[in-house]
Amino acid sequence: MAQRNVYIFGIRKCSFMSEINVTKPATIEQLLLDIDATGKNYDKQKIIKAYEYAAMLHEGQFRQSGEPYISHPVSVAQIVLGMELDTDSVCSALLHDTVEDCADKTDLGVIKKEFGEPVARIVDGLTKLVEFPFEDKEEAHIENLRKMFLAMSKDIRVLFVKLCDRVHNMRTLDAKPEEKRRVIALETMYVYAPLAHRLGMQKIKQELERLSLSYLDPIGYEEVRHDIQKKFGENKDFLQRAKDYVSEKLKENNLEFTLEGRVKSVYSIYKKMYNQNKSFDEIYDFYAIRIIVETELECYTVLGIIHDMFKSIPGRFKDYISTPKPNMYRSLHTTVIGRDGIPFEVQIRTYEMHHVAEYGIAANWKYKTGATASADIDKKLKWISEFVETENDTKDPDEFLNALKIDIFQDEVFAFTPKGDVIALPNGATVIDFAYSIHSAVGNKMTGAKVNGMIVPIDHILSNGEIVEVLTSSQTKGPSRDWLKIVKTGEARNKIRQWFKKEQRSENIAMGKAEIDKEFNKFGFACTEAQKNEVLLNVARRVGIQDVDDAYNIIGYGGLTVSKISQKLKDEFERVVKPVKTDKPTLDDMAEAGKKKVKKSNGGVIIDGVDGCVVKFSKCCSPIPGDSIIGFITKGFGVSVHKADCPNVKMQIENPENKDRIVSAAWAGDGFSREMFEATLNVTAHNSFTIVADLTAVVADMRVSLLAINMQTLGSEIAISLTVGCRNTEHLQQIMSRIRSIRDVETVTR
Repeated sequence: MAQRNVYIFGIRKCSFMSEINVTKPATIEQLLLDIDATGKNYDKQKIIKAYEYAAMLHEGQFRQSGEPYISHPVSVAQIVLGMELDTDSVCSALLHDTVEDCADKTDLGVIKKEFGEPVARIVDGLTKLVEFPFEDKEEAHIENLRKMFLAMSKDIRVLFVKLCDRVHNMRTLDAKPEEKRRVIALETMYVYAPLAHRLGMQKIKQELERLSLSYLDPIGYEEVRHDIQKKFGENKDFLQRAKDYVSEKLKENNLEFTLEGRVKSVYSIYKKMYNQNKSFDEIYDFYAIRIIVETELECYTVLGIIHDMFKSIPGRFKDYISTPKPNMYRSLHTTVIGRDGIPFEVQIRTYEMHHVAEYGIAANWKYKTGATASADIDKKLKWISEFVETENDTKDPDEFLNALKIDIFQDEVFAFTPKGDVIALPNGATVIDFAYSIHSAVGNKMTGAKVNGMIVPIDHILSNGEIVEVLTSSQTKGPSRDWLKIVKTGEARNKIRQWFKKEQRSENIAMGKAEIDKEFNKFGFACTEAQKNEVLLNVARRVGIQDVDDAYNIIGYGGLTVSKISQKLKDEFERVVKPVKTDKPTLDDMAEAGKKKVKKSNGGVIIDGVDGCVVKFSKCCSPIPGDSIIGFITKGFGVSVHKADCPNVKMQIENPENKDRIVSAAWAGDGFSREMFEATLNVTAHNSFTIVADLTAVVADMRVSLLAINMQTLGSEIAISLTVGCRNTEHLQQIMSRIRSIRDVETVTR
């Protein structure tokens, strides 16, 4: 049957969607030819002006590959054009690095004047926060992600251009040093590929995954690729025979169609093998046939024909037409056994569905005009604005990243309201998350829930297909603080916090003050209320909080954890407060006493009143420089050095017989005889196939010694004990922060 040249939404229906061009040279001449080839009404003069301006600004700049830098923005513009985005998107691609890399020559004001407000808005969303100082690279990275999401919520084209930028960077990653390649590949795999998936942009997603995997695990990548080639070679005629057989049957039923065949991608097979612990031979959808027809009715007609032709595999049918994925993906999937006994997947969709499957929200965005269309797009992108809104009050960068991992990147479950509305939630979400996803008022008034008609506990974890009825009461006093420990989504967590923020401000302030007082007591010196408020306010202003009561309030309802700012509080305390000793001695007092009258011992520790003693670092608490420490004279083994708050040493202190065996201890400043100290970290994470590789990569990237690693699987989670070498507490906090940034990591504690 001859292929019909029918246009839908301006896109020619064909047997395959054109690949994003990778072979044509990145020149303005070729870009203009590509524009002409689209047949669309692009403003070529504006695009040429943007190119000339970018070329002038980037004059004398080169990529690490040695190419003139302007070749990169032109290549990005070509990829943007391949997605058939508009003139402003192409111009933004050409200008996307100008403000960041040429700040001495231009700024957003000039971009806005010359190219209009939309282009300036997109370029701003793509520009890193270079003007603000950050205390570490992780904090800077997270804040740049936050800025990008805020820009996305105002104009989704920011993300379209960013993804195209990342595609070209990944295609040319070989020019980067090996260490840098891995860092970029990890970020691409765990941030940008999931974002492309969430937007339904499968072509972009698949390319980013493939390229990332080739750098993250080149050996595994090649092994899977070799297995694919081998299996395809053994059954090279199978796919064509299946296509011919299906085509014959569809023609007999007088259907107009396009038929495609494919072999599953390297990354998809790699992920199934390692995530699901399957062998290569257990991948049932290695082969696939895609059938594209005119209407939804024809999709179901074709499904009936396929099931009549082949034996279907139970549990392998999915109807994404009646229940679309949140990323707008719609299709019928079924897995059947071929006449050769070889299983293969069949995908059935319309041409419109196919185009959306390839380009996601970008496929819809560029054709929509008018108020109704804009409202439709806004509805489909509601999750972005909701995420930005719910995380707006989150002052902790680590918490923002955790929310990003859960709300945006995690696998989804689909539950239903009693009316049949579909609610998509991340895997592991509870009935409380379900309630707050409907509306904050529903969650705040929630008293319980029924799942499939039966009362369930408040912490019930949802499964696909469950029907959830939220039980509410106008008499309820509101959510419980314990819910913060139960909920999975950032949306629910922040709505709960917002309730406490609004309804219990006085209680929050009191709780926040108690938390700060507890932290200040650790410092061992008295301070006035005014000094305490000054210290807190100076630290709070670094995260955008301008009022001391607001700071107490945010700490009280959980918007900012004291542990996150503890080191900053201590540093500011030492700067502001003139140390005045309290009358009551503490363990920290004893630790500090060693700094005044001392005799130096070995081990980098100073012991008061003991000359040349043997020092042993206790394994029960593993003290490191920066910890408050105390010494305990052992029987025959010298002085055992503990953290001042070590439970074991506190038990010894309570024993009157040990009164004379407790001695003051302090670190010897720059006179450490050991450069590295052991510290053990306890990590909980989702049991993914990359978690160990990610952990070791982070440790290697920071040039930290990995001394020991132990793991224990706990259902869907894994508990990891990680012993590393570190210089001091500050160095350890940096290591912990990097580990927390790993996608599958839940908690990191010492």
